[in-house]
Amino acid sequence: MFHGTPARAEATFSAVQPDLFAAPGALASAWADFDRDGDLDLAVAFDSGELRLYRNDRGSFVNIGPQLGLPVSGPGEMRGLAWGDYDGDGDPDLFASRAGRGGGIGKSGATIVSSSLYRNDGATAFTDVAETHGVAGTGPSGRHPTWIDFDNDGDLDLYVTQRYTSNRMYRNDGGRFVDISGVSGLNDPRRSVGSCWFDFDQDGDLDVFVANQQGDKDGFFRNDAGKFTDIARQLGMDQSQRSVDQGGVICALGDYDNDGDFDIFVSTYGANLLYRNEGAGSFREVAASVGISGEKHTVGAEWGDYDNDGLLDLYVTGYEGEGEKTVAKDYLYHNEGGRFVDVLTKDSALHAADHGISWADYDGDGDLDLKLAQTWGKGARNPLFRNELPKQQRHSSLQVQVLDRGKNATRAGSEVRVYAADGKLLGSRLVSPGHAYAAQSVMPTHFGLAGNSTVRVEVTFLTSTGRKTQVINQVTAARYSDKALVVIEGQ
Repeated sequence: MFHGTPARAEATFSAVQPDLFAAPGALASAWADFDRDGDLDLAVAFDSGELRLYRNDRGSFVNIGPQLGLPVSGPGEMRGLAWGDYDGDGDPDLFASRAGRGGGIGKSGATIVSSSLYRNDGATAFTDVAETHGVAGTGPSGRHPTWIDFDNDGDLDLYVTQRYTSNRMYRNDGGRFVDISGVSGLNDPRRSVGSCWFDFDQDGDLDVFVANQQGDKDGFFRNDAGKFTDIARQLGMDQSQRSVDQGGVICALGDYDNDGDFDIFVSTYGANLLYRNEGAGSFREVAASVGISGEKHTVGAEWGDYDNDGLLDLYVTGYEGEGEKTVAKDYLYHNEGGRFVDVLTKDSALHAADHGISWADYDGDGDLDLKLAQTWGKGARNPLFRNELPKQQRHSSLQVQVLDRGKNATRAGSEVRVYAADGKLLGSRLVSPGHAYAAQSVMPTHFGLAGNSTVRVEVTFLTSTGRKTQVINQVTAARYSDKALVVIEGQ
C-alpha cells in the first residue's frame, strides 16, 4: 500500500554518445551482460533486419555486432529480442524474431526462416542455431519472444506472439525445442503483440496475459500443469467491446501500489488499461482513476523507479501522425502515491520513442537509465539517456540478481520482495519475463529504497514442488552501491 505522497521528481537525463545511437528504424532493445565482465551490454533490433550489439566498456559503448556474426541487414524487420541462457552454459543467448519482408510461406509450401537463435559462444561469436534447434519457423509475423520455464523443469522454454498467425510455444528438451503450441493450448490465432508471464494465482507456475490487436479480445491463460486455459472473459479482462481500430499492444507488470502483488498495464490503440491486482486472482481496471488512460496511440511501456523514491513510475511510448509526419509522443508517469502525473514537458528531448523502451542501470551507479527506440518519421533515432540523479539519491537503491542452482540466469518470473527493518514492504519486482516492446533482458531487479539503509530480501522461486521462498536478512544497502546482491536458488 502507499505510504504518504512523495513530491514530484523532475526527470533529468542526458544523452549518451548521441552519434553512435543516431541510427533510425530501431524497434526493440534488450540488455544482458553477454561477455560476463560485470556490466550490461545492449542489443538493438532494426526494421532493416540489422541487429546491433553495443558492448559496454566501462560506460562507453561500441557496436561489435558485425565482428561477432550478427546480421547487418535481413529479409524482414527484426521485431523482437529476448536474451536467455537456453543451454545453461552460463552466458546469455539471443533469440530474434522477424516479420514482414521475406516472412511467410514459399511457393513450394516450405516455411521461410523468419527467426534466429544466436548461441553465445563464449562472447567471441554468435552462431545462428535456430534451424537445427527447432525454432526457425516461428512464423512470418513474430512479435514478442519470451524465455520462461513454463513447466518448472529447470530450463528455459520459448514463447513467441504472432501478429498475423497463431502464437507459438516451444518446450526446451535438452537444448533442442519441440513445438507444443497446440497441445499446450497457447496456439491462439488472434493478432497478438505483447505477453506478460507471472504466477498470478500463486500456485507455483507461470501464467500469461496476452495483448491482442485490431479489435481482437485480449487473452489471459492460466497454467494448469502445462495446459493453458483462457480465463480473460471470466476475469473481465478480455475487452470484448473493442472496434477494429483498437487493441492491446504491450503489457507491463509491476507492483505500482506496493501491496505485494503484480498489476498489469496495457498500452493500446485506444484507452490504456491498468489492471490493479486485488488479490485472490481478481483484477480491477483503474487507468482513468489514476491518470494514465486517455485516447492515445501508445506502443511500448515499462515500469521503473527512476527517482528511487520507492514507488514504480511508468514510461510509455507512442506516436502521432502518419508516414514522414509521424512524431514520437511519450509519457513519463511519475507515481505520486495513488495517482500518476506525466512529468515530460512538450519540448522534452525524451519524446524520442515510438516503439521500444527499457530501463537499465548500465553504468552501475544505482539509478535507472533510459533506452528508447524510434522507428518512423523524420529525426528517428535510438537514443540512450543517462539518469542524472544526485549521488545520495541514486545510492538509495538495491539491485538483486537471481540465479538458478547452477548459478545461471534462467529464473525469469521469480519474485523479489524487499522489506524495511520495521517489516514494511518496500517493493516487489519480477525477474524479467519480458516487458517493454518485444524485448526480454537479463539483468538484476532494481529497488529504490527511499532512504532505507538496512532491508530484508525475499526471493520466491517457482519449482516443480511449488513456490519456495528464500530470505536474506540484514542486507546493508551501502555494501551494494556498485554491485548487485546475488541470490542463488537453494543457497
